[in-house]
Amino acid sequence: MLKQRVITAIVLLAILLPALFYRSPEPFCALALVLIAAGAWEWGRLNGCKQAVSLLLALACVLACGLSWYAGLLDQSLRLLWLAAGAAWVVAGAWLLRQGVPGWSRLPKALRLGGGLIALWLAWLALAQARVMGINLLLSIMLLVWVADIAAYFAGRTLGGRFSKSKLAPSISPGKSWEGVWGGMLGVLLLALLWLALDRAQAQAGGVNIFAGSLYARLWTQQGAVVLLLALVFLAAMSVVGDLVESLIKRSAGVKDSSALLPGHGGVLDRVDALLPALPLAMMLVSL
Repeated sequence: MLKQRVITAIVLLAILLPALFYRSPEPFCALALVLIAAGAWEWGRLNGCKQAVSLLLALACVLACGLSWYAGLLDQSLRLLWLAAGAAWVVAGAWLLRQGVPGWSRLPKALRLGGGLIALWLAWLALAQARVMGINLLLSIMLLVWVADIAAYFAGRTLGGRFSKSKLAPSISPGKSWEGVWGGMLGVLLLALLWLALDRAQAQAGGVNIFAGSLYARLWTQQGAVVLLLALVFLAAMSVVGDLVESLIKRSAGVKDSSALLPGHGGVLDRVDALLPALPLAMMLVSL
């Protein structure tokens, strides 16, 4: 299993990194579109759709993203859209976690499929627009989610249950603890402090600043330290919500992974679940 995970990770990085750092955003946006389409196919399978319907969902996702790209939305201010998306994720995420696993299957299938398709479209649109605005903006958002996940894992393994006797969401993901959530938030704060320190040092040194334009720098300069702190905690918390929502859906479907598309890692949704709310919410904060 470990060997498969390492090989898959190396192959993905060999494909993603050149596209990410290419001089124009088109290759990365196109590659992200392929991955999001795969996620839409997995979404259909998780919700009991047969192969043909799942493939149609993937095609609908490609069309929605492609039309957005063709219409020039990547270069436009989408403040109202990001505000609506952020509010929807907060409300829907809280409601789904409160209802638990049984609540998911009680929702109409059309609503589940449509909601998932919209969430995937918004994630791709946020990802693509962030890349158009700057590599550092996109990297800082993605690193925030990854660091929150890694720090939460190690904090949960080391400190889980020592300060809080109750689990985070025992009926959805029994292994997650409150200590893991707090550790993830602390990891995100340390990441932002380190990035801002490197950004300032590079700016003082002169020359090309390879740390400029991050989410942290934008929030710091536009909104101040308090808003930056609250925003980082909020994004880290919502990345956990995305993870838990996907776990809830998989538990409802009775599966461990969203698919086997990525050997050793599961499916695409297993890798991007925390990014689904974090990307549009980050763009919402940037647009403010």
